[in-house]
Amino acid sequence: MKRNVVIAATVGAFLLFAPFHANAQATADKWTFSVMPYLWLPSMEGTLRYGPPTAGGASPNVSVDADTLLGALDMAFMLQAEARKGRWLIATDVIYLDLSSDSSSVRSIDFNPGSGPVNIANTALDTGTQTNLKGTVWTLVGGYAAVQDPRATLDVIGGFRYFDLKATTNWQLSATVTGPGGAQTFATTGSVTKSGELWDAIVGVKGRVKLGEGNWFMPYYLDVGAGDSTLTWQGVLGAGYAFKWGEVLLAYRYLSYEQGGNKLIEDLSFGGLGLGVNFRF
Repeated sequence: MKRNVVIAATVGAFLLFAPFHANAQATADKWTFSVMPYLWLPSMEGTLRYGPPTAGGASPNVSVDADTLLGALDMAFMLQAEARKGRWLIATDVIYLDLSSDSSSVRSIDFNPGSGPVNIANTALDTGTQTNLKGTVWTLVGGYAAVQDPRATLDVIGGFRYFDLKATTNWQLSATVTGPGGAQTFATTGSVTKSGELWDAIVGVKGRVKLGEGNWFMPYYLDVGAGDSTLTWQGVLGAGYAFKWGEVLLAYRYLSYEQGGNKLIEDLSFGGLGLGVNFRF
């Protein structure tokens, strides 16, 4: 889906991945707002394609290890905001992550001898590949509170999610890889960088359920969408405690992307705990 189509379909409408927060008690004649800085430390796993290779060239396909990125967070910025009036809401969520993996691996190599790419498996030759990923995820949705009850809320939402990713891989192999016919080779060391943008329309639900008679509650969120992605979805489930000024929330968040063809992202997923402090005014 082209960028202009996505923007035109959602302009003026939508915001937030707001899984953590639902302030469903807004009065009909007054705007209420919330702002939540938070920290999310996800692990990540997936496959990156740096092709397609040019005629007579070669490009690597790289696996990103899920366990190494959690300890290699170089920089992060995360913020949610929401505005409500009556049953209507508009909200946004912005994430910037700079992650590094010292345990990535070149899983295979695409050669192009002229009649089309030829893939050669190569995982056993990898001796030390590093991958750095810098990405911004921006979600914008609008919605309507279908359920507003002291014990439970449910918002129906729709909008878009934008993902801008820049990936750099430095590979080290134990031997040169030779392509079909022996005319092409893939060097033992090298570096490659590629960027990509994804615009996806999304729909979903979010809200919270009160736990017992105290101030504890369970926030939930789920969305699904497509566009530049074949499929993207996101889910959040956690626990929160309400104060007069806002809430403190701890939740598990999972975000997934899938693409086909020779796109940079073949599949990529983020998952991990997030801790946020939500201020309402």
